[in-house]
Amino acid sequence: MERRLPWFWIVVAGLLLLAPTPAGRVLLDVLGGITLSLLLLPLLLGFAGLVVWQLVQRRMRTCQVCGFTSMGLEQCPACGAPFTEAQVADGQTTYLEIDPRDVTIDVEVLNEDA
Repeated sequence: MERRLPWFWIVVAGLLLLAPTPAGRVLLDVLGGITLSLLLLPLLLGFAGLVVWQLVQRRMRTCQVCGFTSMGLEQCPACGAPFTEAQVADGQTTYLEIDPRDVTIDVEVLNEDA
């Protein structure tokens, strides 16, 4: 069964959009607001996600012993080592330094042709 186009409602909507009546202005304002929100909503959600991601990243701690990353704990849940990022002595904070040789993986290339 074939559906007919609702020409009556199309003409009424066109007259409301074209006629300078308060109803036409309200309809244009509502359509403009919906369009604007549909265009800006992905940008706002993306910005909010970026802010949340940055906040979560700042609270993450990496264990110096096993490399496990967790958030908001005083001990590593994987190996039980304490998270010691700073030592306070005589009122001064000294941060522990990590030797890059301890956390870098050395890879040796073997030539099978020779």
